[in-house]
Amino acid sequence: LKAGGVAGVCVDLILFPLDTIKTRLQSSQGFRKAGGFRGIYAGVPSTAIGSFPNAAAFFITYENAKSVLQHDSASYLTPATHMVAASLGEVVACLIRVPSEVVKQRAQVSPSSSTLRILSHTLYHEGIQGLYRGYKSTVLREIPFSLVQFPLWESLKDLWSWKQGHVVDSWQSAVCGAFAGGFAAAVTTPLDVAKTRIMLAKAGSSTASGNVLAALGDIWRTQGLSGLFAGVVPRMAAISLGGFIFLGTYEKTRQLLL
Repeated sequence: LKAGGVAGVCVDLILFPLDTIKTRLQSSQGFRKAGGFRGIYAGVPSTAIGSFPNAAAFFITYENAKSVLQHDSASYLTPATHMVAASLGEVVACLIRVPSEVVKQRAQVSPSSSTLRILSHTLYHEGIQGLYRGYKSTVLREIPFSLVQFPLWESLKDLWSWKQGHVVDSWQSAVCGAFAGGFAAAVTTPLDVAKTRIMLAKAGSSTASGNVLAALGDIWRTQGLSGLFAGVVPRMAAISLGGFIFLGTYEKTRQLLL
């Protein structure tokens, strides 16, 4: 819990400006109208509050599921074990992440409005359901991301450990996390764009209904391939750096605590 929470807070706060740029690039109103480079830390209180419990929930679920699934399982099933454990971790973590993400992204494209004002406006007009708009699309983004990132991270660590004859250090784990995160970020960017559009859509609109395939189809028709991969560069940069900080900090903190 502590290792995951510390890792989550570190990465989210350090890389917040890149996340804001990515969100504004993906917004249907366009980068400049969404705020450009102004108010780059808009929405940071929402991230600061949700980051620790979100990351802690993921790693508690991930580590426990991994230990249960690995018990008496054959070694060739290890990648599948990591995939299932990571997917379960994301489903649980998204219960905390999605409300925080909704408020954060709306603040990022409306830098003149405070986080508290956006939270109260969402609750007043949409209720609790409004805070969970995009839950399905977030899970549909996070599960494929985790299916790629975590088995790749674990495999790279195992390979590096085998090559050098001892378990990887925390900085080596961080390097593996950067590669795994960057690759996973690139291939799942269209799902991230769809999730952003759903969270930012006006209440009552067809996009706000949360249909991921419909959102992807609309983006493809109006903006083509470039629209589906909007914000891919800052997303890859943020998640590569995030993978380095997040997984490296997690390993180091866990080593210090255990």
